[in-house]
Amino acid sequence: MALKERVGTVVSDKMDKTVVVAVENRFPHAIYQKTVSRTTRYKVHDETNSCKVGDRVRITETRPLSRTKRWQVAEVLATTGAVKATGAN
Repeated sequence: MALKERVGTVVSDKMDKTVVVAVENRFPHAIYQKTVSRTTRYKVHDETNSCKVGDRVRITETRPLSRTKRWQVAEVLATTGAVKATGAN
């Protein structure tokens, strides 16, 4: 059986060794043929904590690592130079 792969955007990196990746799936509506986009969020294992919010990553399916983690980061495709804003004015 082939491993599943997805490409998505990191939307959260607040957990240790885990990131949340949003994968957008676009498909035509069955009746109206308008393009519909559906977003699925995956909890993904990031061993080195190298992914930051906004990064484009490729993820692959793996054995269950926890109750909700079944994916791991295969590679970082593009990084963002965004700096997180602090609450201080």
